[in-house]
Amino acid sequence: MGGGVRRRVLVGLALAMLFGIAIYFRLWTIDYSISSQDTEVLRFLSGLLKSGRRQFDLANKEAMDESAEWRLRYDKEAERTTKCVNELRKIKDSVKNEMDDAGSINQKVAQLEKENAALLERVETLKQELEDAKGSCNAHKIH
Repeated sequence: MGGGVRRRVLVGLALAMLFGIAIYFRLWTIDYSISSQDTEVLRFLSGLLKSGRRQFDLANKEAMDESAEWRLRYDKEAERTTKCVNELRKIKDSVKNEMDDAGSINQKVAQLEKENAALLERVETLKQELEDAKGSCNAHKIH
């Protein structure tokens, strides 16, 4: 039983090799039957492909150049934007500091106005005391 299966496999393998060789010879004869006119057509098509390849390379180079140009523009704009953002940040910080200073100045002015009002009241009180003292001095001179 084992020998029969082995024999079938070998016969199948031999048939497959024969079919393969037959197909190879058939393709080989077809290849030789190409005429000189067909080779010229193939050369023409090859030339077209080369020309197309040159055009593609040229278009690709132009696209790369344009891409590089746009990248350069982008980089310049990004740098300019960064510079503007930094300047804006500085201005905001400066304005904030000035506002803080203005707030402290306003507080100082309010404090000074209160002190001034208290001092004016004190001056008025002292004037009143002075008038009272003058009045009492005049009253002592008269008596």
